[in-house]
Amino acid sequence: MKLISEFVDHQIGYNIITEEKSGKKKYVIEGVFAQADMKNRNGRIYPKPIMEKAINSYNDKQVTKGRAVGELNHPEGPTVNLDKVSHKIEELKFQGNDVMGKATVLNTPMGMIVQGLLDGGVQLGVSTRGMGSLVNQNNVMVVKDDFILNAIDIVQDPSAPSAFVNGVMEGVDWIWNNGILEAQTIEKMETEIKKAPRKDLYEVQVREFKNFLSLIKN
Repeated sequence: MKLISEFVDHQIGYNIITEEKSGKKKYVIEGVFAQADMKNRNGRIYPKPIMEKAINSYNDKQVTKGRAVGELNHPEGPTVNLDKVSHKIEELKFQGNDVMGKATVLNTPMGMIVQGLLDGGVQLGVSTRGMGSLVNQNNVMVVKDDFILNAIDIVQDPSAPSAFVNGVMEGVDWIWNNGILEAQTIEKMETEIKKAPRKDLYEVQVREFKNFLSLIKN
């Protein structure tokens, strides 16, 4: 399975709700959080039945149980890091081929950054993060029915430096190991470099770097 991240080409809107008694502000973001049956900027298509299955599962296992949290920017893997959580997904539902979402920005360190960015007029977007396999159909990469939605993160733009990390990690094969996802390919490369004799270290580093570039191309 591969880590698949998708930036949604729609700006999200937000509302600030002020509680009457406490006067505290509550930031709510909403808009198109994902799309199906259309080729996205990454050249991938999520068939609607597959996206519906993933969204329904995420709603049942995460949203309805208050566990659906996301991060500010994408991390390097599929797991949600609680110390970097910025928001909580409150609702996901289909409207045609669009997945409309609503999320509350939390008063966590990363959530406070999001609030500050919104107050400053910064345009933010959302990006899905999931695990799945891809198949090439008529030169278009189609997401297969093993797709699992892991999180929906807040991002600015995939052309930012963090997009490079996302692109690298998308080329990594992930496996389930006793319920934990592991990046087996990167670990193998690191192991090869670490165990290389000092006299052969440079040669091994060059070899593994070439393998890494080949991995990204594939």
